[in-house]
Amino acid sequence: MARGGARNRSGPAADPHSGRSARRGLSFQALPNEGYRGEVPEFPLAGPSERELVVWAEAWRTPQAAAWAREPWRHRTVALWVRTSVRCEEPDAGAALLAQVHRFADQIGLTPAGLKENGWAIAAADIEPASEAVEPGEESEEPVPVRRLRA
Repeated sequence: MARGGARNRSGPAADPHSGRSARRGLSFQALPNEGYRGEVPEFPLAGPSERELVVWAEAWRTPQAAAWAREPWRHRTVALWVRTSVRCEEPDAGAALLAQVHRFADQIGLTPAGLKENGWAIAAADIEPASEAVEPGEESEEPVPVRRLRA
């Protein structure tokens, strides 16, 4: 049995903005916040139900699908997540099945922890509300704080 050493999710999560992470070369791949716009691949498992095909198509419109498209080896895992999550919609779904859906979601990056494990980050939207936009040359209504040197 393995002993000691780093394990998945052991210790504090790495901060991609820290100096240590920069020295180690840790950076997160930005995923498009508007979602994947490419072609949805065929469902790789045999005998999909109508509901599975709907959930499959919905999954391929998420930002994570942009990474899956570059990594076709993940398609089967995504399909297993789809099939298991559809089974979880049934009223007699057990706790073990629900736990498996969560594990699959982590593996394919559909949870915040899964995004970090895969080294992905969803890009921030570049949307600025019109009511808060400040024209060049105009001053904002909030006073600028005065910084003082303290000993």
